[in-house]
Order: sequence, then structure tokens, then C-alpha cells
Amino acid sequence: MCAPAHGRAHGYGTIRGVTSATPRPQPPAATAPDAFAPSGPRPRPRMIATDLDGTLLRDDKSVSDRTVAALAAAEEAGIEVFFVTGRPARWMNVVSDHVHGHGLAICGNGAAVVDLHGGPGAHRFVKLRELEREIALDVVRRLRAAAPGTSFAIERTGGLHHEETYPPLHMEPAESVAPAEKLLAADSVGAAVADQPVLKVLAHHPDLAPDEFLVVARAAIGDRATVTRSSPSALLEISGPGVSKASTLELCCAERGIAPEEVVAFGDMPNDIEMLTWAGTSYAMGNAHPDVIAAASGRTVANNEDGVAVVIEQILADRRTDGTADRRQG
Repeated sequence: MCAPAHGRAHGYGTIRGVTSATPRPQPPAATAPDAFAPSGPRPRPRMIATDLDGTLLRDDKSVSDRTVAALAAAEEAGIEVFFVTGRPARWMNVVSDHVHGHGLAICGNGAAVVDLHGGPGAHRFVKLRELEREIALDVVRRLRAAAPGTSFAIERTGGLHHEETYPPLHMEPAESVAPAEKLLAADSVGAAVADQPVLKVLAHHPDLAPDEFLVVARAAIGDRATVTRSSPSALLEISGPGVSKASTLELCCAERGIAPEEVVAFGDMPNDIEMLTWAGTSYAMGNAHPDVIAAASGRTVANNEDGVAVVIEQILADRRTDGTADRRQG
């Protein structure tokens, strides 16, 4: 599954290698005003790829009724919806009730594809693109030298492990607490943990500005790994070389015979940029990072104003209009 599309330039890292429908709510009776849409003719979309935090989700982490209806209406119209997020699979409960069709999501910035149909606590990994342990250790060494004071967490398929100085940024307690070198050492974490693939390394700096830390880390790590960020704090997310939201989405689209031009993508933070530039049509949220606004081909309103739903409603309205025109011409 998920063979790469021919002729594309992404690296694919290590890959380890669906499903019942859920009830669909009715779409709203009317749509909001148009978003700032890309100009020119576009193919009919076959996939919607959307980030979650700051994009599909409101700031209170809820999915609005309007957004739920728009997602269901899109899949009813034959457009696949993929959630593409930096979250780990176990944090996907917020959208598990809203999956339809294939029920797949891309998690961990492309490190995993999961099937959400099992519901909370029963998500199943379909694909893994892990960060090799030796590369993770090298990343830790390089960042310790380039940005003294950095603290680390290790995201594995079974949970989060972090250093004692790592701040309480996440939704759960750590599975274990120890220096990163020990957390990554095969002979010191126990066989059960050592067998769990590493999905990403998280690095936090207490003093550097977020974008400054990103620049420092990318210079130090180079092409050894993929470095990005999605947090408003100086928290970096580090995945295997070539692993990103875009490259894993490309794999899943190639499997389905979907071209980039048939994908509409949404995002708000730097970890969305590759996906937004890869997709044929892309929207930065009204609340997006300036680099995301520059990368996207269009712009919609903020996440708290249901910016993803605004665009989906317009796509479906355009499709209905085109269908009516086709019938009249026929």
C-alpha cells in the first residue's frame, strides 16, 4: 500500500507495513461567503487533506457542527477526507467520531497512517515511517551542541518518554523519564519499549524564539532528519529523513490514483508548508503563520470561524452549479 507517485522528489524513510461508515449529518442550509480562493481553472477535487489544531479544530479543540456537516457532505459527494496532523494516534479521539469512508488519518507529521474506525483506544497503525534509533541519537547530540539547554522527548508508538527537564506541554504523563540518550538506548529501556518504533523526537528550548530555534536546528541537523514545528512555543518536531505530512500524503494519494492537482489542503503552521505546496490547491487559515500564508495558493477565514467548512461548502456549491450547467448543455 501507499507506493510513491512516480517522478516526485520526496524521500520516503522507513515504511513498516479499511472499513465501516459512520452516520453522516446533514449539511447546513446555506454557505458562508467565499474564501480567498486561488484563481484560474482547477480540476475537481478528489481529496481534502486538513490539519487539525489551529485549522479544522477551534481553539477549544472542538469540531463545530458546521464542520462535521461539511466533512460528511464532502464524502457523500465522493471526495475523500484525510486528517493530516502532528498529533500522535492516541490523541485522535477528537475526530474519531467524524470519520467516514476509509477512516484513515496521517499522524505524527507523516510518521504513521492510522485507521480510526476502532474508536478511542482502538486505533490501528496501518503504516509506520519510523525514525531510526541511531539517527535519533545523532539528532540529540547535534542539538545539544548547537543549542545548549535543549530538553527532549521521544514519541514512540506506545507513548511519550521524556527528560526530567522537559516541560509539561502535553496531554498525558510520560511513560518514563530519563536522559534522551538512555531513552533511545536499546539496552536500557526494556525490551517492550525498545521494540516500539520511534516516530519523532521532540526538542524544547526555554529561551530561544520558536522560529530562531527552528533555524538553528535545521542548520545543525541538515538532511539527517526532517525538522519542523507546529507549537507556538519553542518546541520542534523531528522525524525521519524525508518524512513529512506531504510525503506520506503523496504515498496515500498515489495508492488511490489521486494526482496532486486533485487535492485541496488546509493548514496553519510551518509543519503544513510542504503539504500546502504539494497540493494542487491549498488554503492558509486566517490565523496562520506568515510563512504558511506565503506558501498556500489561497486563504480562508480563521479556524474559529470554520474556515475549512467555508471552503468545502463552496467546493460543493460549485460542483452543483457545474452539474446543473452540464445538464442544461446536454
